[in-house]
Amino acid sequence: MPDVSQVWRYPIKSHGREELSSVAVTAGETLPWDRTWAVAHEASDADGTTWAPCQNFSRGSKAPRLMAISTSFDEATGVMTLKHPDLQDLSFNPDHEQQKFLDWAGPLVPADRAQSTRLVRSKQNGLTDTDYPSISIGNLASHRAVCQKFGRDLSIARWRGNIWIDGLAPWEEFDWLGKQLKIGSAVFEVRERVIRCMATTANPETGQRDADTLGTLDTWGHRDFNVYAVAVSSGTINLGDKVRVML
Repeated sequence: MPDVSQVWRYPIKSHGREELSSVAVTAGETLPWDRTWAVAHEASDADGTTWAPCQNFSRGSKAPRLMAISTSFDEATGVMTLKHPDLQDLSFNPDHEQQKFLDWAGPLVPADRAQSTRLVRSKQNGLTDTDYPSISIGNLASHRAVCQKFGRDLSIARWRGNIWIDGLAPWEEFDWLGKQLKIGSAVFEVRERVIRCMATTANPETGQRDADTLGTLDTWGHRDFNVYAVAVSSGTINLGDKVRVML
């Protein structure tokens, strides 16, 4: 039976990733602290009070160096530590030290792109790329198929998925649309396939574009990778938990 291989969250949208060993999922919500904050740019009026599409925020598709940020977030203290290969580590509180963050992350945005101006916190659910509280689920077999066709190993961090499952056939996740999955003790309804963008072409270790991931996906006749799901029943997910298709 397929099982959970990895779990990731992204506290600041497009600005870092953090691996988890377990997570408590609440029905109708994103993963805890996933895309809780986002970085609005100078051409955006997003303030976090309502959901806004990704075009309102600084992101990896336009600023590939952002893809190399890693995160460690202390939920108890609210202190977040960001690392990037080209910068000194930064520890700050995203609710109270916004300028400290902007000064650190600003150099990672190209000069010819809309510049980051403020850090906004979602007042409802996480600021995912969907207008509903999505949690993305990935299939490691599909990732391996992309690597094999591309001709070398690629980091799964390129795909910025939340829950990764091993033990499936390649692309089996696309058969789940409209079905429910039980992962650990949580239940999800799978909504749609994730359409990929230029962010996936950047190396998560260096922030440099070095792989034609979109061209590789094109060979299958689509640019889809991972699926979006919604938690319909609360529960806990641990590494190694089994995954079962319910409906």
